[in-house]
Amino acid sequence: MQHAVGAPLPPPQGPASGPADWTHQARHPGNPGPPAAPPTAQGWSGPAPQHAPGPPSRETTGHVQLPPGGPVPLPAPPAGPGTGSATLAVLLIGPAGAGKTTVARLWAGRRRVPTAHVSLDDVREWVCSGFADPQAGWNDHSEAQYRLARRTCGFAARNFLANGISCILDDAVFPDRPVVGLGGWKRHVGPGLLPVVLLPGLEVVLERNAARSGNRRLSDEEVARIHGRMAGWYGSGLPIIDNSTYDVETTARVLDDILARSITSPPTW
Repeated sequence: MQHAVGAPLPPPQGPASGPADWTHQARHPGNPGPPAAPPTAQGWSGPAPQHAPGPPSRETTGHVQLPPGGPVPLPAPPAGPGTGSATLAVLLIGPAGAGKTTVARLWAGRRRVPTAHVSLDDVREWVCSGFADPQAGWNDHSEAQYRLARRTCGFAARNFLANGISCILDDAVFPDRPVVGLGGWKRHVGPGLLPVVLLPGLEVVLERNAARSGNRRLSDEEVARIHGRMAGWYGSGLPIIDNSTYDVETTARVLDDILARSITSPPTW
């Protein structure tokens, strides 16, 4: 299980390893390295609605075909510069304050084809009454809500893709927990998932975190711990963007370029 913004960190489970490539860096001194029927609502009256046999009518209900639980195929190569009109499933990884959500929203909004953005933190916070805030302590309740949020995001991504809509997800995935982290996302979305790491320098991450409010703002110590563990992505073989000196526009453009390369030559992970 991976932890999004605000979660106390579990102990590391060993370093990641792999070829050191795909790194797109603007060198910075702080950079660490190269988803039963519901009960009837009280007060309802009258007979239960009757449904005609057979599948619902697309014309009358807006029904769309739900995606299978099987693999999401790899996207076709882009026809032009960048990702073009390719239908993609992207996972943007990074520490708190890396700019994942901002960059993902801009990239999704600027594409020439339908593209959705799904943030694990946003989906997790759909729970209003009974929300398990990890800042109040990590327990079985908060872990279960994280797992549910991840499955929900994965189902959403497969559903978007089955209907021709690309999807970019963002999550703070740690390299030292591959089975429940990156491996979990791969199980939920499919082998066609394209992961990219967004990893600016520590000073930049601390500054961006200080501008946050609410339960998404962390202590400097927690930010530093998360950032340090994220350094394990170096040498993993995943594409890395050090956006320490990039604005959002530039970062989104670099992301699109890297994704285009990932389509034609997928990273090993």
